[in-house]
Amino acid sequence: MDSNELTSTPTPMSGLAEEVGLANPIHSQTSRQMLDLVNRLHSTGVQLDIDLPQIAVIGSQSAGKSSLIESISGITLPRAAGTCTRCPTECRLSRSTDPWRCTVHLRITDNGKTRTERFGDVITNKAEVEERIRRAQWAILNPTLRNAHGTRHFLTGDDHGVNLELSFSSCLVSLQISGPDVADLSFCDLPGLIAGVGSGGNIGDIDLVKNLVATYIKRPSCIILLTVACETDFQNQGAQEMAKLYDPEGKRTVGVLTKPDRIPTGEEQNWMGILRNEKEPLENGWYCVKQPSSAEIAAGVTWERARKNEDEFFASTAVWSDLDEMYKKYLRTKNLVERLSALLSDLISKRLPEIQDEIDNSIIATRNALHNLPKPPSSDPRNEIASLLHAFVRDLARHVEGVPEDGLLQAIRPTQEQFRRTIRMTAPDFQPFEKRYAKKKKIDKAKFLLNEEGHDDFAILDETIDAGSDNESSTGLSLDRTSSISQDIIPNPDAIYIDEVMRRADEARTRELPGNYPFVVQETYIKAIIKKWRTPAQALCHAVYSTLGQHVQKLIQLHLGAFGQGQLAQRVKVILQDHLNKCMERAEERIDWLMKLEDRPFSLNTHYLADYKDKFLAHYRTAREKDRNPQLMAAIEQYNPLSNSSVSHPNSGLPPPAPTGIAKVLSGLVEMGILGVRFEALAKLIESDGMEPALVIMADVRAYFQVAYKRFADNIPLAIDYELIWGVERNVLETLSKGLGINGDNGDRICKELAQENATIAVRREELAKKLERMHMAGQQLLQIGF
Repeated sequence: MDSNELTSTPTPMSGLAEEVGLANPIHSQTSRQMLDLVNRLHSTGVQLDIDLPQIAVIGSQSAGKSSLIESISGITLPRAAGTCTRCPTECRLSRSTDPWRCTVHLRITDNGKTRTERFGDVITNKAEVEERIRRAQWAILNPTLRNAHGTRHFLTGDDHGVNLELSFSSCLVSLQISGPDVADLSFCDLPGLIAGVGSGGNIGDIDLVKNLVATYIKRPSCIILLTVACETDFQNQGAQEMAKLYDPEGKRTVGVLTKPDRIPTGEEQNWMGILRNEKEPLENGWYCVKQPSSAEIAAGVTWERARKNEDEFFASTAVWSDLDEMYKKYLRTKNLVERLSALLSDLISKRLPEIQDEIDNSIIATRNALHNLPKPPSSDPRNEIASLLHAFVRDLARHVEGVPEDGLLQAIRPTQEQFRRTIRMTAPDFQPFEKRYAKKKKIDKAKFLLNEEGHDDFAILDETIDAGSDNESSTGLSLDRTSSISQDIIPNPDAIYIDEVMRRADEARTRELPGNYPFVVQETYIKAIIKKWRTPAQALCHAVYSTLGQHVQKLIQLHLGAFGQGQLAQRVKVILQDHLNKCMERAEERIDWLMKLEDRPFSLNTHYLADYKDKFLAHYRTAREKDRNPQLMAAIEQYNPLSNSSVSHPNSGLPPPAPTGIAKVLSGLVEMGILGVRFEALAKLIESDGMEPALVIMADVRAYFQVAYKRFADNIPLAIDYELIWGVERNVLETLSKGLGINGDNGDRICKELAQENATIAVRREELAKKLERMHMAGQQLLQIGF
């Protein structure tokens, strides 16, 4: 027969007695409670999340596992040619006052999601169990057919000669058996380990079975029931190697020697050494059982007869009957069953506090995970979407108005400040010297600007010299007169020199009287400066647009990102992007309008304009006069009216000293009858060099820049703020409602589509909800025993 076919076999061990397996009255009430508790915990499905105590039966292929399971559980397992167990078979036995019954379930894992399905009606006749298990295994090993027709197909379909899609599977068959004489115990019969595959077999099955067995026996709460057939050399049976791998100290492994009647002659003592725990020692020792042979099973041996035959074998076979009494308790199935029951009961008792803690921690973690998921779909999606949009719009308005920390306005402010600085740096760099002195002379800083604009702005003025320059002479000019080796000043390429201003003024004269120059000269310079303002203004607008867009996107994600499958957030992003683009267009139009306003020089701020003109004219004139007559200008600067007073000390008795220098000049003017002349006015005695008109033009332009740039540096951010920042919040709720169409005739349908939950989140929510339910049910089971 092909190893990938399942066939029916006669039901062995017919006429089983009612009291089988662990239905032993000697078990204490406490042990029964522990065993019953684990079965009830298994019934909640919590074993998917918590490591529950369980017995896993492992062994090499044909090691006698199935016969051992039958003796423990009182049921008959399918017996096909080749490997009998192709998927895990979980047996959950529980005592009940109701009549004997068996329910079969399939625990199937598809795409990482585990589900449990009931397979057929309740079985009340033990003879029907084998066939139901065989069909359940058939359903598990054919996932494609199962997904196409459902599991009911396998309850009635004809499986004779049908090839199996899978050789083995990790999905399991779960048997829940209860009755008045059924013990409380959980164990799982795992596929037998295989050393090789025959012709046409899948070499991958070897590792598949190993990995499947490992998933069970690696759990710390798993008692490993290791079956070893005496008919085969011990070292050639791979199951004991796996048991050693995951339980190297042998603390949770129970060894079982099967088929003792097939020990080759002369090798009995080798197996006696194992039974006496001298070889391959285990903390819980080794047991030996004798199950019915294939011929006895075929003849319909009863469970009672099988146990009598087992007693007779160990009592009459010399090698076993000659054992010391202390080792005879390791013989026979009933002794093994009692030991397993005690071990499992003790393990459950020890694990109970840990299980309780794990359940409590898992409940907390699962609740947190559920809490972190987006809200589940609403039964009234239209109202929920409306609420979400209102909350979003309120938060948007709050950020537009300004929030205390890490807000939109804080993010924009550095860009606005940079814009102001950029405009400030377009100030004309007028030099009151001829261009031929570009590398030798440079005007000093305008001290009055320091008081009104601060050190940061003062540092970026184009007309200033470097703060650390060593080329400043006593005249207040930057000159190179301290070294015999010329060290040139690096001129500003954008500097405008007085001779260039004068030349432009002369060229602009038309019908003006001598000494008069047209305003077009100042206007030309002003327009050239203002022309540079468009690019920084547009750059500010685009920077604010980008920052605002990013901020709006974050708010959308915060308020709407978790709703449904994200379609609402995506559509709002598209609508608001279009809305933001329109705001951007209006802001750019406003910038164009403001630029046009600056086309013609204008200001009603005459006081500040005149004040600035006087200050800059004095600044430029003083610098030029210092250059032309440094000795006179130095004397004027150093003159102190108090220290040069001609009044003598009243008690000195000496005449006042004769005046000198500036004091002498002022005294001479008084003698001539010219009174009220201040010492600073002496600079006017320097004969004009014909550049005075250029100085006036330079002062006009520089003064107007101070007035105009401050106005422009305020108006542009204000326009952007009104049209772009405030604009994005203006009528935004109406824009969203109209764009989404939620208030139209199809509003309900649209809202329902937008509210559809993401499939991944829905699956995750369902999994967590089921897990939480399992945990709560498990917690209730623990409470029932007063834990």
